[in-house]
Amino acid sequence: MSNYLNNEIAELALSFKALSNPNRLKIFMQLLACCPPGTACSITEAQKFCVSELGKDLDVAPSTLSHHIKELNQAGLLKMQRRGQHIDCWVDPEKVETLHDFFKPLPDCAIPKLSRSTS
Repeated sequence: MSNYLNNEIAELALSFKALSNPNRLKIFMQLLACCPPGTACSITEAQKFCVSELGKDLDVAPSTLSHHIKELNQAGLLKMQRRGQHIDCWVDPEKVETLHDFFKPLPDCAIPKLSRSTS
């Protein structure tokens, strides 16, 4: 397996790990809601949320919300920008595209066949 493919797999694993937490998944889904289904927002079209707005529907402490935002950002799922005392965040359109491509159906020839042992 090439190093490029190994790096791509590592990045996907980091994304899935970040999204495995229900609160982080809710935050990510809330940010994705700005995009029509099956598309990725461009940076100019993406709806930006202030971090405090993202926590309104979550029953978590502000420090926990901050931790979740940090994890999503470190996984490359979010972009962030400071605006005075506020921090705006939005989904990274390229990462959404990468995740979308990952879940596209593979042609039958690309799916490895699992052999069953008859012991």
